[in-house]
Amino acid sequence: MVGSYSGRGVKQLDDYFVAGRRAPTMLIVGTLVASVFSTSIFLGEAGFTYDGWMGPYILLPGIAVAGYVYGALLFGTFLRRSRATTVADFLGQRFQSRRVQQAAGATIILGLGGYLLVVTQGAAILLADLTALTYTQALVAAWLSYTLFTLYAGSRGVIITDTLMFGLFGVATVIFFIVILQDLGGATTAVETLTREQPKPDITAWHGTIGEGSEWATALDFLIWVLIIDMCWGVVYAVSPWQASRHLMARNEHVVLRSAIYACFAVIFMQLMIYGLGGLINLYNSDITPSETVIIWAAKTQVPQILGALLLAGILAAALSSASTFLSLVGFSVSNDITSTPRELTVNKTRALVLLTGLVVLVATFWVPPNVFWIMLFIGTVFASSWGPVGFMSIWSDRITADGAFWGIVFGFFGNVIPAAVQTLGLIDLPVYLDPAILGAVASIAAILIVSRRGTVSDSERRYRLQLLETPAEDRDARKVRTTLIAPVLLVIYGLVMPGLLLYWYVVPYQRGAGTLLPDGSLNWGQAEVWVAFGPGILFVPLGVISAIVIWRRYSPAVEVPTAAGA
Repeated sequence: MVGSYSGRGVKQLDDYFVAGRRAPTMLIVGTLVASVFSTSIFLGEAGFTYDGWMGPYILLPGIAVAGYVYGALLFGTFLRRSRATTVADFLGQRFQSRRVQQAAGATIILGLGGYLLVVTQGAAILLADLTALTYTQALVAAWLSYTLFTLYAGSRGVIITDTLMFGLFGVATVIFFIVILQDLGGATTAVETLTREQPKPDITAWHGTIGEGSEWATALDFLIWVLIIDMCWGVVYAVSPWQASRHLMARNEHVVLRSAIYACFAVIFMQLMIYGLGGLINLYNSDITPSETVIIWAAKTQVPQILGALLLAGILAAALSSASTFLSLVGFSVSNDITSTPRELTVNKTRALVLLTGLVVLVATFWVPPNVFWIMLFIGTVFASSWGPVGFMSIWSDRITADGAFWGIVFGFFGNVIPAAVQTLGLIDLPVYLDPAILGAVASIAAILIVSRRGTVSDSERRYRLQLLETPAEDRDARKVRTTLIAPVLLVIYGLVMPGLLLYWYVVPYQRGAGTLLPDGSLNWGQAEVWVAFGPGILFVPLGVISAIVIWRRYSPAVEVPTAAGA
């Protein structure tokens, strides 16, 4: 119904590709969150915390989601100024190079095509578990359910359905979380009991399960790994095509900034609930196999039937919303970005190419084994290494050349994919500090610097970049600025309040369960969990202050901001 309504409003390519560039804050928040939440978190990441890593996923600060904020400040607002059709199209315009656009488009097709495959498989696993359908039948049903409305309604339909689905799985998760906590005696009792019983070694400790039988031999190994992954995903949230492209649809730059910060909050709170649920389900059953089905198991066995059905419908909605986003982006790149010369496109031609793309993905789902969590991590970090350096330097460097950008994308992509593939085959065993994402990012930066040093930036590239740095007059509005500044102020408040909440609701019951509270019942400040709990303050208070300063200086009508600065 929504797809039909939205599709009737698609009159031209701008409507199909970027929703007419009229989306308000609510719709951008909805599509940002829904496109990142899918079976990968409800199945993969919940299963990961169930297996022994609830503690770090609750205690460590949201390093990854901070990417929403600095991504909007340093990339997203400038992307919107370009009025490009896709993010790859923006890079092509920025460097006045069809070859750069093709390289970026190819990574979208390969990377998000893989992500679409994973999400489709996750939705099929859920459907097969809930119905009498076989896995093969469920794959086809899941594929049809998101392909038909995406094909007809394009981005306009995607962002509306994303927002509705976010509402569904958001409400369902909150209610489910509250019911489970009440059944376990409340949050503090549940954490204390889980710590005391230890169904998985150190599941509630800041580093989770480590040592023999784990992926990580020591707490330091795990910390290095999780910091690398979180920083890479921060870059993904900042510049990846399935997140940054949402900014192209925003009504104005203030919508970009507000929605990015509010999406940051929404993702943080949703993650805390889902990660907490994944770990706490051990108190009901610590032998669920495969672990990726822990939320499904709890929804079917531990809550009233109607609530379980609501949550499972929400998880399926999350999967379908992500899939619709990925299909639209891959299809748009096939139609707009990868040919040697621009196509003469119409809405119907684009729809045909989106359908062809979807059919290729459907065929691939039948022979690629499903592995939701690890494939998701791999694909996400590919964009951090291949897009991150080029994306930020496209705005903030006047020395990067078109050739440098092209080879930066290529080397970043293969510098990540090749080591990851070789390691997966068991031919090498990389130390944790040489994660393929790091190798790819280093390769990308090296290629950019070396190649750019040998070339020159054209006058047209330089002029285009300078135009991007000019704040639109319509966004220098005092009323808009005041409304936008509420968002970074909330970041500061969150950073100040969250450490206290973590200490009270998690660290104290953790130490009580572990028997490490001091004799007088006060906190033992000698344990790392206490200090890790201050992470949100260390990260988000400065981020909020810096964001407020940048927004004020950039958009205040009374302030003249220089139009350019070399990097």
